[in-house]
Order: sequence, then C-alpha cells, then structure tokens
Amino acid sequence: MLSRIPIDLSKVDKKNIDREILRAAVMAELDAINLYEQMAALADDKNLKTLLLDIAREEKTHVGEFQALLLMHDKELEEEMEAGREEVEELLENS
Repeated sequence: MLSRIPIDLSKVDKKNIDREILRAAVMAELDAINLYEQMAALADDKNLKTLLLDIAREEKTHVGEFQALLLMHDKELEEEMEAGREEVEELLENS
C-alpha cells in the first residue's frame, strides 16, 4: 500500500511549503523502496531481481538527498533525530 500525502499541499502556508514537499518526497521514495524490494522478493527472473534491487538502492540515495535538504530546512527535526539516535545507542549499550 502506497502512502498518501497527509495534507493538501495547496493549503500549506508558503513559509512551510518546502519542508512539506521534502517530507512528501521522502515518503514517496520510501514507498518506492518498499515496492521494488517486495517485487524483487517475488521475482523468479534473476536479472529482474537484480535490476529491482539496484533501483531500490538508488531510491535509498534519493531518500538521503531529500533528508539532507529537509534537515537544512528543519533544525528541530535535525535535533530530534540526533536525540533519537543517541537514545537507541544508549538502549543497545544497556541491553
């Protein structure tokens, strides 16, 4: 199942539009990764499987590109992602 953009971008305040576009782009890329990896898991043809997994890898690069720009536009997100990473590291160290 593919994601839907949760808001109508035409109604977004102009000062927030770039962040919302970037978030929607990340969602679209994650959907594409899921789709290609699921199809690769089902594919019988080895060449098709290889191609689908290669394209999924490229989509992961796109996620990174959109995320990098999103973090430049949303410093709070950048800080919270770092806090989340630190919490996971601490949790795993203590388990």
